[in-house]
Amino acid sequence: MLMEDDDALSGPGVSGGSSSAQYVSCGDTITADAGCLMGHGTMQVDGRLVATVSGFVERVNKLISVHPLHSRYNGEVGDVIVGRIVELGDKRWKVDVGGRQHAVLLLASVNLPGGIQRRRTQEDSLNMRAFFTENDVISAEVQKLRPDGVLSLHTRNLKYGKLGNGTLVRVAPRLVKRCKQHFQNLGQDIGVEVILGLNGFVWVQEAPVEKEKPEGDEAAAAAAAAAADGDDGAPTTYVPVTLSGRERVCRVRNAVLALARMMMPIYHATIADVYLASVAFGMPAKDMLNTQEGLARITQAAAERTQA
Repeated sequence: MLMEDDDALSGPGVSGGSSSAQYVSCGDTITADAGCLMGHGTMQVDGRLVATVSGFVERVNKLISVHPLHSRYNGEVGDVIVGRIVELGDKRWKVDVGGRQHAVLLLASVNLPGGIQRRRTQEDSLNMRAFFTENDVISAEVQKLRPDGVLSLHTRNLKYGKLGNGTLVRVAPRLVKRCKQHFQNLGQDIGVEVILGLNGFVWVQEAPVEKEKPEGDEAAAAAAAAAADGDDGAPTTYVPVTLSGRERVCRVRNAVLALARMMMPIYHATIADVYLASVAFGMPAKDMLNTQEGLARITQAAAERTQA
């Protein structure tokens, strides 16, 4: 099951920074204070600081900038992102991350089967499709920002890699709140995991059933077998998703879109609030986005959480 939604790609949101609630249109005067400094989206006109774009004002000490409503993702080192492979090149993949340019994932920045650490060879280059191919959805981390503005990614961690058995939702990057953990399990009562990409790509999948971990010699044997089979932590096999699992995934997907339409911050707590509210009201997953009144009802708890 691999789906993608991109009907909520704009909005002011909250990304973890300190944004004021002031909204300005292009040409509006922000302040006449001569001591303020110009930031992005502003200019000086006759001693007044004027907005050059429509958006929300952000103040950091004396520096004032305006974040536009419609903007693409600007990556930072260490950001957790979700992206889609769009092209294979010479020892690299190009990844759509919702930015101004495609990001780059180098062959040297991925894990080899079994976690082997060695230099990549020409044979590895010829077998790149065994790792990722076009239209694959992956999770990765921003390794560095190149001088030309292209993001360089890496998946050299067992929690990153190819994704499957889920759905991809696209929202405005500023709506995704920066958290300590962007891989979140919404709880046993929900049974769904989310990957909150800071680029506005949110991956929703059914939480795997936890297996009992072997102990002693059995654990060592299991680890050796996994290494021999080339298990690098990526999901290489796909199990069928149950009907109830699909319903829960769809409900979480609609909870994310409900938060995006109400211009509210998206993180694990607000998603769970909307999910549980829709269940409490007896609202089918397919009806969660139908009316503005319904959106207001199911997002009320999340709104109270963000205002607390």
